[in-house]
Amino acid sequence: MIAGPQIISSFFFATSDNWKGTSIAYVLGALITITFFVSAAYFFTKGVKGGGSKNSSGNSSGHVIDFVILALLLFAAVHTFLGRKTAELPKWMGKLQTATPRFAFTLGLLLLGIFPTDIVSSISVGASMARDGNPWSYVLPFVLLTVLLVATPALMVVVMGKRAEILLPKVRNWMNDNSWVVNEAVLVFFIAMTLNSLLGG
Repeated sequence: MIAGPQIISSFFFATSDNWKGTSIAYVLGALITITFFVSAAYFFTKGVKGGGSKNSSGNSSGHVIDFVILALLLFAAVHTFLGRKTAELPKWMGKLQTATPRFAFTLGLLLLGIFPTDIVSSISVGASMARDGNPWSYVLPFVLLTVLLVATPALMVVVMGKRAEILLPKVRNWMNDNSWVVNEAVLVFFIAMTLNSLLGG
């Protein structure tokens, strides 16, 4: 869900003069918005499932949830494919290397919260956990892994030092050209899991 402007922004922040402050602020914003959407989907689905009725074919509300998740994932896959190629980075990204921590925090909240693929991914994970009857804590690995990926460019600077200044721009450019492939692969994986739940149920 972060393969796109989300992770590319991380690379810009990690190569800025104030990379520590902006990177931390950006990661914190991402943490808050991802946790919010995953949790909202979890508790909403849990309430819907709790009010559903059972029949001979199993939990009907569970099947409805599966179909909703599948529809959202298919929408995200199509959206990602149609928007897969951009000729160049958006102009606003060039300003990220001089951004303030406050701006980075706001961007973290927005980028990980308003993009269709991000919202769909968070909702799918939260709804899936609730559908399967898992406790809320089961969404935390997804949240923490996503945040870790967002923080990866800054962590690379910590580990690699000056060498990161050469490597990170190259990785950033590669991600800009190929991020849609990563997104599609993850979405196909989620789609396969949802179909397996439907067919198995």
